[in-house]
Amino acid sequence: MKSYQLVAPNEPLELVETDTPEPQGTEVLVRITACGVCHSDLHFWHGFYDLGDGTQMTLEDRNISLPFTMGHEPVGEVVAFGPDAQSDAKVGETYMVFPWTGCGECPRCVEGAEQDCPDVAPLGVRRPGGYADHIIVPHPRYLVDISGVDPHYACTLACAGITSYSAIRKAKSISPDDKLVIIGAGGVGLTGVGIAREYIANEKIVVDVDEEKLAAAREAGADHTINPKREDARAEIARLTGKGAGAVVDFVASTETASLGIDVLRRGGSYIAVGLYGGRIDIPSLALPTRDIALRGSYVGNLGEMHELMELVKAGKVEPIPVASRPMSEVTNTLKDLENGKIVGRVVVVPE
Repeated sequence: MKSYQLVAPNEPLELVETDTPEPQGTEVLVRITACGVCHSDLHFWHGFYDLGDGTQMTLEDRNISLPFTMGHEPVGEVVAFGPDAQSDAKVGETYMVFPWTGCGECPRCVEGAEQDCPDVAPLGVRRPGGYADHIIVPHPRYLVDISGVDPHYACTLACAGITSYSAIRKAKSISPDDKLVIIGAGGVGLTGVGIAREYIANEKIVVDVDEEKLAAAREAGADHTINPKREDARAEIARLTGKGAGAVVDFVASTETASLGIDVLRRGGSYIAVGLYGGRIDIPSLALPTRDIALRGSYVGNLGEMHELMELVKAGKVEPIPVASRPMSEVTNTLKDLENGKIVGRVVVVPE
């Protein structure tokens, strides 16, 4: 088996050859046909997450040791099942692999919220991921049918798609007169705009510092776009929303975007942090009760939401984002391009 492994922060991923694993118990062996390259992989590549005020959370803090195979947006062909795997999936068929796996036994997993499992072990984050030609999937329930969906686009649904869907879903309860503000039109944010186009009828205002990404957001369904570098950006959002936004979904979640997002909420509005850019939120605690606002996070999504999203995609109710493919040997250069903002939409890497 060939895999591209992170051996040291900020160093090129290293091609490693090992024996192809055999599935045990309920496991499934999948041959990777494509794997999405996600912005959150940059934090792994750099070796830390920014906590603001000069503090960091390192891979060691998360008990993640190197070398490690990243890649949490895999699509591939089933090769073999472990002896205890029971499934309607068939060898030779292609599936998207849902990566956000938990222990399967705790109360959160039993209620279907594996992403909130205290021992969550996602593929490409805590288990070997999809920057390889094969991957071990812990149970066939994580194989998601993608019949009729472009496999390369399906890759992006495993993270960008489910993350966007779960976050936008949390904003669906806004009132009919409300406006929805979406901050960030990168791969995940642009996916969110496409989902919101059909899923939420309210007017959508998209905020980003990149004019090319704002143009892509307009194509994806944004009613209004604003570059926050404009001196009148806050005033323009206030004009468009009236008394403020009913909800803000922040796909960046930096110190600056959090400040903007919370500032433009109406009384009783909700700010939903999704991005992992890093930073600090600094507001008076008095603002929470006096403005009656809610601050919450949204981390990926659950398997039930994944199936809901896939049905929306199959029904043509989600606007696809641009997806390009590259050889997997170019995964390091792809990470660099992503870091430098050179990618509009998403890129998947394909084993040679």
